[in-house]
Amino acid sequence: MAIGPRCSLVVNGKPVRIATGDTSFEAALPGGIAAGRDGVMQDAVPRLAQTSRARPRLGDGTARQAPAPSPLSVLRAAKRGGTVLSVTPLSESVCEVVVTVSRPLDLQPGQAVEATFAGFPTRPLCPTQRLDGATELNELVFHLRRDGRALGPALGGAIGPDHGVRVKGPIGPAPYRPGGGRLVLVSAETGFAPIWAIARAARYRESQREMVVVAGACDAADLYMRPALAWLAGTGVSQIALVADRGRPCAADVRPGPITAHLPPLRSSDCLIAAGAPEVVRAVERLAARAGASCAAIPYLPSLSRARSLVSRAD
Repeated sequence: MAIGPRCSLVVNGKPVRIATGDTSFEAALPGGIAAGRDGVMQDAVPRLAQTSRARPRLGDGTARQAPAPSPLSVLRAAKRGGTVLSVTPLSESVCEVVVTVSRPLDLQPGQAVEATFAGFPTRPLCPTQRLDGATELNELVFHLRRDGRALGPALGGAIGPDHGVRVKGPIGPAPYRPGGGRLVLVSAETGFAPIWAIARAARYRESQREMVVVAGACDAADLYMRPALAWLAGTGVSQIALVADRGRPCAADVRPGPITAHLPPLRSSDCLIAAGAPEVVRAVERLAARAGASCAAIPYLPSLSRARSLVSRAD
């Protein structure tokens, strides 16, 4: 599949200052701390770890400040009003929620926003693309777990079409940067949302860059991302792995076991981006550190039992 040029308004993000009138949630953003549940981010600011052996290490080598963005890349968070357009099941446990906003937000792939669904607590979420990529400029697409403790039980019920939403963003830096070595993208559960946004953008912006995608879930029934992976395969991405730790008999393309067991041998020149359960993200960070590779982390917060089964027991 040939990839043509694509125009978009995107600006690298960086943490924003707290303004008068911000909520207590916003006040926690400078430290990168925000509580979340299934389908929601744990950290509002992704960790950008530079673990190259050519640089001095900080601590265990997995918490390093990313290079400061240029003055032209600084963007303050903007606020938008919107409504829910649709709530569509993607699997037994995951829904796609599409929100139409009054005006598009300037977001880099993988960046977060702060979303407030009317009547529910404010949550940090990572917008993504529809699985077929057909997302309008004024749409924000989210992947949310239906069994999550925050918004999950209300999806398709209290939260349905025309439900009011307030959005503020971007929040935090952009985890994806063009250029560099091989791009290794790793996701667990609904962590696939930012990974899909990054992968699709990378195929348009730098179609010759080598890419590896590893997408996993605890249960094979939650591997909802097949249409997106098929699009990536059609653009020439040959290194794609679907992983499930358990579940009903599934297709031959699903590999059993923990996600970290299916990463390729890492190189010091690799650029890893990991999104999903904190235990998975930390495991990927450790593997990147051992190889001297860079790693951007976007941790979510699912239940501990789900997270443990996604991580290599030998790691």
